[in-house]
Amino acid sequence: MLNEFALIKHYFNRPAPEGYLGVGDDCALFAPTPGWQLASSVDLLIEGQHFFPDVSPFLLGHKSLAVNLSDLGAMGARPRACLLALSLPSVQPDWLEAFSRGIFQLAEQAQCPLIGGDTTRSPQGVVISITVLGEVRPGQALLRSAARPGDDIWLTGTLGAADIALRLLQGRLPADPDRLAQCRPALEQPWPPYRLGHALCGLAHAAIDVSDGLVQDLGHIASASRCAAVLEWDALPLDPGLDGLPLALRREAALVGGDVFQLCFTSPAERRDEIMALARREGVSVNRIGSMQAGHGVHLRDAQGLRPAPAQGGFDHFGA
Repeated sequence: MLNEFALIKHYFNRPAPEGYLGVGDDCALFAPTPGWQLASSVDLLIEGQHFFPDVSPFLLGHKSLAVNLSDLGAMGARPRACLLALSLPSVQPDWLEAFSRGIFQLAEQAQCPLIGGDTTRSPQGVVISITVLGEVRPGQALLRSAARPGDDIWLTGTLGAADIALRLLQGRLPADPDRLAQCRPALEQPWPPYRLGHALCGLAHAAIDVSDGLVQDLGHIASASRCAAVLEWDALPLDPGLDGLPLALRREAALVGGDVFQLCFTSPAERRDEIMALARREGVSVNRIGSMQAGHGVHLRDAQGLRPAPAQGGFDHFGA
């Protein structure tokens, strides 16, 4: 049976890129780009709370890093490196091989090498924590507090598929294998537009990644910026996996469903053409879904008029 050091060496030790000191010493080393600010974020994923025990370990490895890259993109930061802390009930070689492959495949694509971390035993289940390190030019970070009245609100990707997949897997909706197959990738293998986030520096004002629900996360921008956010229901990009569902369910999945890991950002109306051109270059779908206005809170405009957007249902890590 592999001990801790053999486990790390076998599954998580790969040659570090030039300029990095990776796995093997007490600390990893790399040189930040002169004149840039360091950006860091950490996420914790716990079996039974954030993922199902039978999820594909390859997809779990991918998602573990993807959710952190999403945070870097929301700040306008480009990835530089990541660290992994992993707690396991036991050593399962097939699981570890697939899990590490999922991390390394995305890490290579994102140019975000794994340069260190820690492993330990946890009888209660798998616990994964990844810390990402990135960098952004001073004064160009996309802060939640930087939105202004008159800004457009933009969203990448689509809404609702991850929420519907979760409901189906939990048995909260009648079994529908075709719909589950269509929606499940959004839940288990998200592709956050982290490169677009970095490219938006200088074009966008504020940004956030939609991890806990659109209304809840956009509400953080509205609160920090002391503005109101007005969403246009007809402009929201609902995922095709929601087609045919009752309107109330589609509305709830789109507005408060979590695990989206797409970018919601604001920018001046006069930059619309530049935003669209940038999104085309990056191969990312974007939609203008509303505007920032004087006031407070998040509001929704639909056929019935303008009213406060439903906020209940957004993810809470300490919720029941």
